[in-house]
Amino acid sequence: MADRSDKPATPEDQRLLVAVSDRIATITLNRPEARNAMTKRMRNDLCAALRAADADDGVDAIILTGTDPVFTGGVDLREVAADGVAGNPSGNKRQAEDPAQACRDTAKPLICAVNGTCVTGGLEIALSCDFIVASDQARFADTHAKIGVIAAWGMTALLPRAVGKRMAKEMTASARFVYAEEALRIGLVNHVVLHDELLAKARALAVQIVAATTPATAATMQLYDDGDGMSFAEAKDLEEEAMRNWTVDTQDMQRRGLGRGS
Repeated sequence: MADRSDKPATPEDQRLLVAVSDRIATITLNRPEARNAMTKRMRNDLCAALRAADADDGVDAIILTGTDPVFTGGVDLREVAADGVAGNPSGNKRQAEDPAQACRDTAKPLICAVNGTCVTGGLEIALSCDFIVASDQARFADTHAKIGVIAAWGMTALLPRAVGKRMAKEMTASARFVYAEEALRIGLVNHVVLHDELLAKARALAVQIVAATTPATAATMQLYDDGDGMSFAEAKDLEEEAMRNWTVDTQDMQRRGLGRGS
């Protein structure tokens, strides 16, 4: 992945931290003084970091998290307001890349480690990841309608697929917070752990993914995404077509000991 360490660091360069070790890329939103609200620069940098990790042959799994005390609420509304005053009444829609789409475009398994409040655009980003591991201090909400806007990063498609249409409508209409344990119960997140154990749990899951990763991993994850919303028959046909076109690496199977039932 690209390294900008040869250039003088600026405060904006430190708003997104990227570290790679043991084939795991960890991307951290790092603007805690603004509750990790994402400027246009941050959103563009996040999209670029996700693409770089996805293209890096030395990375098999990606973790996305935030610097405490929150994950993120999405866009920096002060920046949006300032842009509107400057003569752009259309607001934020096309001023920067869509980080939720960048998450969905990532072929490698993407874990969102939600360390605190995760609302609105932040929730769309989390829902666009493959897995969500939540701190027991995490809480989730969709406040788009409450502040008078309509979601643009996929909320109305993503949220009902995670929690069902009725619960999605309730979350949006009430703008209420769903705390970690309820989020686990309704299927919004995969795991809830003690706050101090969040990154360790996310990394442990990433280590398991790295150990199990083969070329078939990304292909199968893509099948899950492509089949989402299809009927069973359509999704099964998609799977069968993928398998017909797949070349099994028998030597790799033998190296992994799969032929011995392990």
